[in-house]
Amino acid sequence: MAEAETHPAQGQGELDESLLRAISHPLRHRLLGMLDGRTASPNQLARELDLPLGRVSYHIRLLNDLGAIELVRTEPRRGALEHFYRAVTTVWFSEADWQKLPRSARRGILGQNLQHIFGSVTAAADAGGFDAASSVVLRAPLELDEEAQTEIADLLRETIERAREINLRAAERRSNGNGASTTATELAILHYERRE
Repeated sequence: MAEAETHPAQGQGELDESLLRAISHPLRHRLLGMLDGRTASPNQLARELDLPLGRVSYHIRLLNDLGAIELVRTEPRRGALEHFYRAVTTVWFSEADWQKLPRSARRGILGQNLQHIFGSVTAAADAGGFDAASSVVLRAPLELDEEAQTEIADLLRETIERAREINLRAAERRSNGNGASTTATELAILHYERRE
């Protein structure tokens, strides 16, 4: 539903109840999404989110304790160790898990994801992020019955899963030293009921 974070491909297993509760918190959900496909430290994440390091570190510890993320490495920094983590579980919810969340949690996660998408799109547009030939901006107003809505939702989930697989292959090429230089991109797919 938002930022490749809210719903997984159909058929993915349901989440453990404690993990479901943990990542239903909008900030933990956002942090887990930021660690999906990359490695970062709480310090880096706090700077990116413009939040206090203590607040981010607290939520990172909770995610680590639940096994949603793992410590990848440490690096010495000014007499201390900086810890770097990556996600080991997806930030997506199955349809069943998504429905288990309280409406306030669903709306909080959705609101945070939409804020991120709109902010990212605006910044990219202002800085020429849509100038590349590979950029895509498409829109298709539709009139769908319930069966067609389900088909579209499945198609979009499959597309995101495929994009994540492509990203993993690029990461493998980078780690093997076989990849060319990379460009940070973002894929956001929106499909929603139009409300006048």
